[in-house]
Formats: sequence, C-alpha cells, structure tokens
Amino acid sequence: MKNYDLLIIGGGPAGLTAAIYAARGGASVLLIEKAGVGGQAALTADVENYPGILSSGGYELAALMAQQAEKFGAQFLYDEVTAFNLTGTVKTISTAYSGDFSAPAIILCMGARPRKLQIPGENEFAGRGVSYCATCDGAFFKNKTVTVSGGGNTAVEDALYLSRFAAKVRLIHRRDTLRAERILAEHIKNSSVEIVWNSVVTAATGNDKLSAVIVKNVLTGTEASLNTDGLFVAIGQVPYTDNLPLKLSDGGYIPVNSDMSTKIPGVFAAGDITEKPLRQIVTAAADGAVAAQAALKRLFN
Repeated sequence: MKNYDLLIIGGGPAGLTAAIYAARGGASVLLIEKAGVGGQAALTADVENYPGILSSGGYELAALMAQQAEKFGAQFLYDEVTAFNLTGTVKTISTAYSGDFSAPAIILCMGARPRKLQIPGENEFAGRGVSYCATCDGAFFKNKTVTVSGGGNTAVEDALYLSRFAAKVRLIHRRDTLRAERILAEHIKNSSVEIVWNSVVTAATGNDKLSAVIVKNVLTGTEASLNTDGLFVAIGQVPYTDNLPLKLSDGGYIPVNSDMSTKIPGVFAAGDITEKPLRQIVTAAADGAVAAQAALKRLFN
C-alpha cells in the first residue's frame, strides 16, 4: 500500500485546484482520475465566465490546471477507485489496476454525470443520434437537424454551439422562460435557434439511427413527431456518489460544511458532487481551494 498525506479523487476543476493548493502547501498529494483531467469542464467548447480568462476551451483550461498542480509536486494516477474505507484516522481506497492507497485526509471530487430523460428509444439510439455532449459530437451533425432538450445554461450553450454546425437547431423546454443566465438567454434569442416552449421530449424514434423525436406540449397534452438527426440531452446532472459510505442529500449530493468537511473527520468533498446552489468551473475551483486549505490545517496544525 502506498501512503500519501492527501488523496484527491477526481480530476475536474475542484480536484485540480485542490491538488494545486495542497501540493503548494507542502503535502504529498496523489490525484486519482478514472478518465482524463477536466471532467465535464473539458467537454465545454467555450469558457467565458472564468475570472481573468476572456475565452478558453474547457479542455485547455483544465490542462493548464493540471500542469500547475504537477509543477508543485502533485502526482497523477489514471485509474478507477473501486472501494472506499473512510473510517479511522487513515483513509484507504482501492483501485481497479494500481492497488491500494492511504492517507490521513481525502478530498472527494468525482463530480457528476448527465441526467437521462428516461424515455423510450433513449438508450437504443445512444451513440446513434442521442448524445449527452455537444462539444464531443456536434461536428458529426454538420448541415443536419438537431434537437436539444433542456432550458438551463448547459442546454442553451449546447444549442448555440451546435448552431455552428447544424443546418437547424431547436431547443425543447418544458417552461415558457429559460432557466439559463440572462446573457445566454439573450444570445439564443438573437440566434437562429428555434425554441419550442412548454414542451418535453417523450420518445426517440428511428430504425438503425435516430430520425425523429416525439414532443408533447405540457399545457395541451398534444404530441407531435419532429424530424431530427440528433438529440442532445442537457437536463441536469447525477452526482457520482454511488456506494459512498456517506450520508447524502435527497438529490444524492454530499452535504458539506463551510470548509468543505463532511461529517467524517478527515474526509472533505468539493465541486459538483456537493450540495450547493451553483455548479460552475469557478465555484468548483473555489471549493477545491477551501477543501485543500482545510485538509492542510488538519494535517499540519
């Protein structure tokens, strides 16, 4: 078993920032990430609301964070955590391929995954027209018709991004006003994106690939089939808290104190995995900094 001062689970903005602060503060740090650094931020085409950065790709911003953490001595391991033991003064985790690791403090930064619509045809056409990542798959729909389901920041950003490629983009939203920030709402109102109000997607249909979505008006109950080559789902997130030995909120998030500590001494959480009113790159980074500082205080004071 390999021992460190601090284990950080998850390589999104929260985990990367925590690694920067903790390593710079003198702790031996291991950050474990099951895929690539950046988390959902790495899938964002344009970041325009991170302080000091006029515009950047999400992946590029995350890569700079990772370089900064490595500069201060943080180590990175790309593997999947399969088990947590958070009791006792030393916390241990097991990984799929690299063995076990321990530390007296741990920061959980696993983030969240896209929420599914849970409609007929969604799973059947996943990867064949149904997508959860506009920046990953948008280029495949050049000069085609695409549909976005949702009304928050992500949905509006996705629709605007897809309008660069697609011949037609429609946004399906269950209410008569968008939940997105005002500046994004203004952008989409002045764009070519068609907004279908008071409606939800109830099914995805097609043969070998998606060819249409069934859309229901929530006020009248009437349904219509709309031809589309792609359906991009952007209706929120589900936190990666499965099988964690922690008490969770009703939404499955980790409740934390102001210093990002949980009810288990030595266990902290940061970013999208926590119960919080706003989930953005800047708030995840702030959480990571606070959690790292609290962990350093516990380790060295």
